Amino acid sequence: MPAQSSLQPSGLHPTVETLEPALQAALTELRRSIAAHPAVLVAYSGGVDSALVAAIAAEQLGEQAIAVTGVSPALAPHLREEARQQAAWMGIRQRELPTAELNDPAYSNNPSDRCYACKRELHSLLAQLLEESDTAAAVVLDGVNHDDLGDHRPGIRAAQERGVRSPLADLGINKAGVRAISRALGFPWWDKPAQPCLASRFPYGEAISAERLQRVASGEAWLRQQGFRELRVRSQGESARIELPPDQLTALLEPALRETLVAAFLDLGFTAVSLDLEGLVSGKLNRGLQRPDASKSPLPGGRGRRDQNPKPIKRR
Repeated sequence: MPAQSSLQPSGLHPTVETLEPALQAALTELRRSIAAHPAVLVAYSGGVDSALVAAIAAEQLGEQAIAVTGVSPALAPHLREEARQQAAWMGIRQRELPTAELNDPAYSNNPSDRCYACKRELHSLLAQLLEESDTAAAVVLDGVNHDDLGDHRPGIRAAQERGVRSPLADLGINKAGVRAISRALGFPWWDKPAQPCLASRFPYGEAISAERLQRVASGEAWLRQQGFRELRVRSQGESARIELPPDQLTALLEPALRETLVAAFLDLGFTAVSLDLEGLVSGKLNRGLQRPDASKSPLPGGRGRRDQNPKPIKRR
């Protein structure tokens, strides 16, 4: 890969908290699997999963690891900035890659497999970067974890078609395992809330545009400025439906804040604002879709590749 700096493998990230044996073994295997590649591109969103893969890649490969972030209107501005800060913290080179999935009706029309079109665009660009690489055996890694294999994730198919490797999923490391390992390694973002792309705020079949994505991003930014950390602004037609953790719902109904919120959201172009009384549920708009085969149970952070039958790991 074209060198942009003299980054070298920096040695193992120190463990600041003790990991249970199964997770320690999984971390050892993760390091070994990534170190086996001469060079990698990491599809890096800044989320906890891809950040763990990127951090270990930087640790093991130095300048032969690059974190690549796809940038489009579906990436919230604060997440783009956080991805930059995290990449600098972990010492990995980062490249931001403009993507044009909105130009594809298979994405902008928002069918139930919208994510396939999105990842197809991203991984086609990553494949071009690989072709430009001076390391013939370079590969693309992503942050798909074992839990993702049992969810509605059409983007995984697009990645697999391009030969992308998913070391977390291959080793049976699920979301809880990712967070536990990240915490043990002292990564400040270990408990960062899951924040899927802004396109996930729209019901399937409802068209997506750059303007509508920006409106949602602005609404969520306003709520974060009020101190809310975990949230979604679902866009249904011209209406906004806000999701917060159940224990925070009443805070939004305080008269002064409620009135200010309504005024702010109307100024953004929404015609109505509602609060979802069920609270925040990640992936709520996937309800009603046929789930993929989830017969392979997620492991609680242990080992076992997808093409095997791993034994469940007992947690203490």
